[in-house]
Amino acid sequence: MTPELTILTINAVFVVFAYGLAYPLLRVRTIGALALYDAIICSVAVGLAGVLFWGSGTAFSLVLFDTNWFVFSLLTLMLIEALPAMAYLKRHNINLADPDQD
Repeated sequence: MTPELTILTINAVFVVFAYGLAYPLLRVRTIGALALYDAIICSVAVGLAGVLFWGSGTAFSLVLFDTNWFVFSLLTLMLIEALPAMAYLKRHNINLADPDQD
């Protein structure tokens, strides 16, 4: 498995876990709670990529340029997470403009 595919798989597994299992079970229904849990899950996903590739000198291709493991992991995680996050927000009527909603 290529290094890019390894990180993409890690990111996809964490996003599926978050939006398919953890957030529905925890009943995350506010933007503040979603941001907190998302920061934790994203930190673990990027941390796992760091455990695998920190100090390895491996270059990761982002089509237009090469980068390190951290930038690749963070950017691809944000891209993979965008659609599930928007669907979750819409499904549970979570408004980004109203952080105090219940």
